[in-house]
Amino acid sequence: MRLVFGLVLIVGLGLAGFAVFMAQGYVTQYKSALASERAERAKQIKLTKVFVAKEQLNYGQQITLEKLELVDWPASNLPEGVFADAAVLFPEGQPKFRTVLRSMEINEPLLALKVTEPGEDAGITSRLSKGMRAFAIKVDVSSGVSGFLRPGDRVDVYWTGSRGDKRVTKLIGASVKLIAVDQIADVDRQNPIIARTVTVETSPKQIAALAQAQSTGRLSLSLVGADDENLTAGVEVDQNELLGIVEEVVQVEEQEKVCTIRTRRGAEVVEIPIPCTN
Repeated sequence: MRLVFGLVLIVGLGLAGFAVFMAQGYVTQYKSALASERAERAKQIKLTKVFVAKEQLNYGQQITLEKLELVDWPASNLPEGVFADAAVLFPEGQPKFRTVLRSMEINEPLLALKVTEPGEDAGITSRLSKGMRAFAIKVDVSSGVSGFLRPGDRVDVYWTGSRGDKRVTKLIGASVKLIAVDQIADVDRQNPIIARTVTVETSPKQIAALAQAQSTGRLSLSLVGADDENLTAGVEVDQNELLGIVEEVVQVEEQEKVCTIRTRRGAEVVEIPIPCTN
């Protein structure tokens, strides 16, 4: 009996020791996992709150706080022009809506360049840069790049008219920004239209030049590539250059002027040279 009791005691002590060993292992693993989590949390990217669209927003649609929500965004990778404060988005005393200028997808950050100022609509005036003006140019299929122009594109403007007895084509506006095609100012519009007028954004002085050119000749547009940053200048072609005609300059030699007087000697008339007074 004592032998059985001793055996049971030994087995019990062994199981207790094994349980203590396993518990120490679990505690060690827990501490290691906790330390690892704390280290990862220390490396975590700093986040900040920004407004994003709760639904798809299209051109001309009004935006209110109900269509937006605040979400976490990496503070080191904030897009330029984001809104993080409702008081900045809709200042006190101003209308509580803005209008979409460029479409936005769900969860896309709200950017200042894609919306108007508070209370404004999506008209042309909201798209003009400071100090710039809008000017309408008459176009047709041939002068308007066959209907492939869209708001937001940039074009070179050429004038064709008469200068003296020659027909001349000259670049008068380089990389001019289009802000509307006919009555459409939606930069997200994809389908081409045959426009009758395009509206450009340019300086008051350039508008005077365009108005003068449009009244004295014909304006044509040339589409500039989206990634083309070169400004073209000094382009001019006349009829002779186009046809390869070289004008010859004829020099006329001035003959020496001789002055004479006539006198009669009997039946004979004689011319006598004298100095010219004029």
